[in-house]
Amino acid sequence: MRAQSKGRRIAAWVLIGLISAVFILSAVAKLAAAQVVVDTFQKWGLSNHLVLIGIIELISAVLFVIPRTHSLGLLLLTAYMGGAIVTHMAQDEPYISAAVFLAAVWLASFLRHPELLQSFRRPAP
Repeated sequence: MRAQSKGRRIAAWVLIGLISAVFILSAVAKLAAAQVVVDTFQKWGLSNHLVLIGIIELISAVLFVIPRTHSLGLLLLTAYMGGAIVTHMAQDEPYISAAVFLAAVWLASFLRHPELLQSFRRPAP
């Protein structure tokens, strides 16, 4: 494994920190039952699952930020954002921001662990 440049490591940590902060704040809004979140989840028919979704989001974000559990956090956040995208699609709402955010999650992961996408490389002849 090659050594990463200092700039790449810093970019990874900054992006991971920002992404995790957004997820944690979103989870706190769900767990605190912020009115705008409650109204949105009622519209989607998911108001009974608000706390569960908030807990899942919080755990996923914490796992994502910790280096040892980053891969599990990536997997969980990918599934979580996939569910968010499908929910927005089902409600005929814009989903591009959720898709871009999911891409940012993967970019941050790639910056931290470039070997993450190693299986997509063509083997040397």
